[in-house]
Amino acid sequence: MTITFLGTGTSQGVPVIACGCEVCASADKHDKRLRSSILIESADKTVVIDSGPDFRYQMLRANVQHLDAIVYTHEHKDHVAGLDDVRAFNFKQQAPMNIYAEPRVQSALIREFPYVFDEEHRYPGIPEVTMHTIGLDAFDIGSIHFIPIEVMHYKLPVLGFRINDFTYITDAKTISETEKQKIKGSKILVINALQKQTHISHFTLDEAIAFAREIGAEKTYFTHISHRLGKHQTIAAELPPDIELAYDGLQLEI
Repeated sequence: MTITFLGTGTSQGVPVIACGCEVCASADKHDKRLRSSILIESADKTVVIDSGPDFRYQMLRANVQHLDAIVYTHEHKDHVAGLDDVRAFNFKQQAPMNIYAEPRVQSALIREFPYVFDEEHRYPGIPEVTMHTIGLDAFDIGSIHFIPIEVMHYKLPVLGFRINDFTYITDAKTISETEKQKIKGSKILVINALQKQTHISHFTLDEAIAFAREIGAEKTYFTHISHRLGKHQTIAAELPPDIELAYDGLQLEI
């Protein structure tokens, strides 16, 4: 199974519009971060976790020719705004896109994309989707087995997912002991590390390092990174050998 990081940036991406800081001005490709998303490719299924505002370009950049499903962590725009662009896959595959989301997230999608779900006034060429309701129970998409993990993004519950020995979590600030038990034993952990300064709804760099130590994965990658964290090469040099910054285009075999 191959995991590709389609985006590793926070809600504004990096560089940030109209920002002249050293990170946003950097020529290093590692400092160019689209909104956070990953592509999962197994022997029988291709799945994306989250379709943010950069979804179209992410699909083009990764040369994704077929997509079976999108799994959503939560309803914030930097994770759902690209839903309209599933139209291209609808046309090529001649089938609706399978969407996996909690009921609250489904309601947000219906509110944000009403034309997709309007059965009375359907417009030719609109996205076609098939909704699948998920919660905290495990579910399968073909051979890919997902174990949902609930984390708190300030007061908003967000889902992370464990797939075999790989765990992917964005937008976490606190995680209960019960949910941590689902993560422990993972060989690869991906967790958000927004910036060094305290933040109300995201792990800071130090908090992310502490969480990685608590989980004890063989390898940890940080994602959902802000320009405020610092330049990729600078921060990478500060991290222990078993922790790295993820970057757009990074691929892992699990």
